[in-house]
Amino acid sequence: MAQAWKCSGLRWSADGPVLLWDGGRRTALTWGKRVAFAVAEGGVRTCVGARGHPCPTGAAVPARSTGARCEECARLDRAHSVAADTLADDPRPYHVYLAWFGPGMVKVGITAEERGSARLLEQGAVCFSWLGVGPLMAARRTEELLRAALRVPDRIPYAEKRAVRAALPEGAADRAAEITALHARAVALPAWPESLAREPLRVVDHVDAFGLAGVPAAVGEVSGLVAGGAVSGGLVAAAGPDLHLATGGGVVVLDTRLMTGWGLVPAAGAEPTVPVRAFREAAGVQDGLF
Repeated sequence: MAQAWKCSGLRWSADGPVLLWDGGRRTALTWGKRVAFAVAEGGVRTCVGARGHPCPTGAAVPARSTGARCEECARLDRAHSVAADTLADDPRPYHVYLAWFGPGMVKVGITAEERGSARLLEQGAVCFSWLGVGPLMAARRTEELLRAALRVPDRIPYAEKRAVRAALPEGAADRAAEITALHARAVALPAWPESLAREPLRVVDHVDAFGLAGVPAAVGEVSGLVAGGAVSGGLVAAAGPDLHLATGGGVVVLDTRLMTGWGLVPAAGAEPTVPVRAFREAAGVQDGLF
């Protein structure tokens, strides 16, 4: 029997997306690479733990959970995150940014300056621009100010991001238009904290990094893995945690966060045998095998 591996997530490096595995193994992903794996027969998805520590109970978690954590580990993980506002004494400088995911879909957020654009790649931002840089609490106050003044959210569900990728404008200037307009409004607001330095507009476009130019629109997304089920397809694009895989039935999106917590083995089949939800599927229709 083939050895089962456990995936610890997708990360973005300077050379592109990389799948990480427990034990330190890394799989670099390049366009055209065949992505093929199966969930071990009789396998159960278990909690991945929190903050580098294993789950003390090895609790089972739902197949559709993108966090792959039990309630207790999820609570512990969030309690030590910037998003939970529990790190007020973090001395690192933070960037405030505007990120664009598609027409009419812009968010404001913050990320540690030392991380560069990694957070934007992880979120699947098609393009972005910095707005300012300064201490964490000043960045957080500015984020709230901009969210209210510009009427933009600080979170956008991944399902909504996927839905608009097929409608991206072809030109980089067109993709940058909304951020350009909002950046001008943002830096003109008078109530910025004094300790946060405004930054000039510099729109960074990720269409080439994600491989999205000219890629066929996805027809559906994997809704969850199942014991014995397989995923197989040629990698044509990637954005955030999502892999766009070419299959016989069209391009299917796999959220790699669904891979965590499972024991995975090499797959022999040529097509996916896991539940795939069609993007145009009517609400309330049960998933079927792809």
